[in-house]
Amino acid sequence: MIYCRIKGAFINYYLTIMQAIGGLGIFLLGMIVLTDGLHALAGNAMRNALMKFTRSPLTGAVTGATTTAILQSSSATTVAAVGFVGAGLMSFSESLGIIFGANIGTTITGWLVALLGFKLKLDTIILPVIFIGAILKLFSKKRLATIGLSCAGFGLIFVGIAMMQQGMAGVESLVTPEQFPPDTWIGRIQLLLFGVTFTLITQSSSAGVAVALTALYAGTINFNQAAVLVIGMDVGTTVTAAMATIGASIGSKRTGFSHVIYNVLTAVGALLLLTPYTLSFNYFFPNYFVENPEIALVLFHSLFNVIGVILILPFTKQFAQVITTIIKSSTSLYSQQLDQALLSEPSIALTAALSTTKLQLIDLLCYIKSLIEESKQVDIDFEQLQTVLDETHSYVDLIHISPNSKPEWKQLLMIIHVLDHMQRLHERCSEESHLAKTVSHLSEIKSSLEQVKHATDFMINHIKEEQWEEAFNIASATRINLSQQMEPIRNNIMTDIALGELTVPQATSNMEAIRWLQRVFNHIARISFHLKLLNNPIS
Repeated sequence: MIYCRIKGAFINYYLTIMQAIGGLGIFLLGMIVLTDGLHALAGNAMRNALMKFTRSPLTGAVTGATTTAILQSSSATTVAAVGFVGAGLMSFSESLGIIFGANIGTTITGWLVALLGFKLKLDTIILPVIFIGAILKLFSKKRLATIGLSCAGFGLIFVGIAMMQQGMAGVESLVTPEQFPPDTWIGRIQLLLFGVTFTLITQSSSAGVAVALTALYAGTINFNQAAVLVIGMDVGTTVTAAMATIGASIGSKRTGFSHVIYNVLTAVGALLLLTPYTLSFNYFFPNYFVENPEIALVLFHSLFNVIGVILILPFTKQFAQVITTIIKSSTSLYSQQLDQALLSEPSIALTAALSTTKLQLIDLLCYIKSLIEESKQVDIDFEQLQTVLDETHSYVDLIHISPNSKPEWKQLLMIIHVLDHMQRLHERCSEESHLAKTVSHLSEIKSSLEQVKHATDFMINHIKEEQWEEAFNIASATRINLSQQMEPIRNNIMTDIALGELTVPQATSNMEAIRWLQRVFNHIARISFHLKLLNNPIS
């Protein structure tokens, strides 16, 4: 009889533990589905908002928090920030504001769990929402199907919470606060490390916070233990970010390292804040920890993240300088921007590819100008330029976009056209550089050469300012002028042969040199044309 009771109790405990674990799995699945759905619905809009509204660390923090709260993904926000820095669209210090703000945005999950999961108990009410979401996903297309996916994910979150609650309630007599490390500094550090480990295993700090809230609600842990676990889970998210920077670009490394340093500092501050927070709460609201411990926990989670952002924002530039000093760039300026991590976000990867292509084009034009002028030399490694052109081409090959994805598909095609003409332009400058030397000595096209030099200067300035229309107009006008001047110059050369002032081989070399100049500007005109279309698809 005793054996049967023990066996029955063991089976019951086993089933409740499995129920809690299953609930965590459903919660994680719901988070994944919801995040994917929201990302598909609002990903591009949120990225545009990040770029548009980030003008300072403060605005970056606000937009970072908002974007993370909407997308339910701090990684998507961080990847976007890395892409913008790599593409030169914002400074590293501005991107730090986004990263800091993302920490605040992640706390919204805790509020959803505490208010909607525990207080309103939406698990039964939400079941029809999951059904409707699944139907929309199965039988609808595009945006409506994505909305259905988001609804199903949202519903699964609360079903998972309910299952975790039921599982935790079944083991509250087996697992008690006394079985966890005591509320000492050593005990808190042990719990913090446990929180870090839990986040590493689940790859989701939101899931960790949900588990801590559920355990606190069931009484298996006390408030201080739950708070330290949550602090550890915040630190745990940075370990994943740090591991993701291995072999990544300099921008990713700096961003990941910044995330780690900031969250560790915030964790230290949160540990110091915990005792004053509990004492103050107990003094002003004596019964609150008993009646609403989960609300007190999510409030603490939000509070220490908000305080961390407020304290760090005034020193963002200094913080960025420290990180930049610690992690110095050992790669070329071109390679810094081609971050493999951005390939998961094709639109950002395209922006990074365009930015590095612009730098390469400016250097290529400067080199062409130096060839024609001959007396002036520029500090450009022409062989390295070929290498980075190849790297950019390879990087663009890895950007996979569906033809139905507009305008990204057109942008990808334009970048491929630009890189193709730049490769051929580089070949002409490399293999036919002797013709450039011949061109620089031709008296017949002295006025044309001056025009080409001025046009190249103007183009370089317009490209730096991203004035694509103006750059195209100059390149196109120069190409037309060279074409119109070709016939008179050819007649003059033929006349010089007849007068004995030029030999046939000399005349042939001169003509080849002039054709070389024409071909060069044909490529430049085509490059500027595609760049104009890329940045202004309507025109």
